[in-house]
Amino acid sequence: MMGNYFRSVRINWPLAWRHKDFRYKSITAFLSMSVILSYFPSFFQYIENRKGAVLNDPVLHWIPTHDVYLFLFILVWSCAFLMLIAAVRSPSVFLTFLIAYTLLSLARMASIFLFPLEPPVGIVSLVDPLTNHFYGVNFITRDLFFSGHVSTGFLMYLCQEKKISKYFTLISCCLISILVLVQHIHYSVDVLFAFPIAYLCYICAKVMNIGHYP
Repeated sequence: MMGNYFRSVRINWPLAWRHKDFRYKSITAFLSMSVILSYFPSFFQYIENRKGAVLNDPVLHWIPTHDVYLFLFILVWSCAFLMLIAAVRSPSVFLTFLIAYTLLSLARMASIFLFPLEPPVGIVSLVDPLTNHFYGVNFITRDLFFSGHVSTGFLMYLCQEKKISKYFTLISCCLISILVLVQHIHYSVDVLFAFPIAYLCYICAKVMNIGHYP
């Protein structure tokens, strides 16, 4: 099984790299994402230091607060690991996810900037040493509308091709949606809007990634 996987990698990438448009799109998307990541620390530092509105969320009122960091961490990075495996195997999946995630990051930065919110009452700060490294600060609590955990998880589900990985990622995404509310790191509206926005980014990426790549 692993032999077939590595054989596919050795065959698919040279074939895809022969296409000029694949090289152009990959390099452009990679550089764009690199610029966005380099801007993350200053952007989220600004977001964390400004004031916003507090929403009255009846859903959160019914959910007791618990620290479920470990479960969130395992689910998120398990999905990311499966996404990495799929992206390495298939250049087409790699490019679609890279473009979609770039669009998703831009959309999220724009929405967070346009809709400043205070963290929900009872929030338990989420400690993620991997993700927080890109934010440039230890704890981010005002990156609310819309949820990055849920939107990224749903995007990874949409980009997966293997049934087992797809089912696992979808179930994980549903659990993540519940757990971010249990930890009160998001309002319910943050979770709700994460799905259609991620789907829109995926559709745009598919349109931009039209090509005959393996």
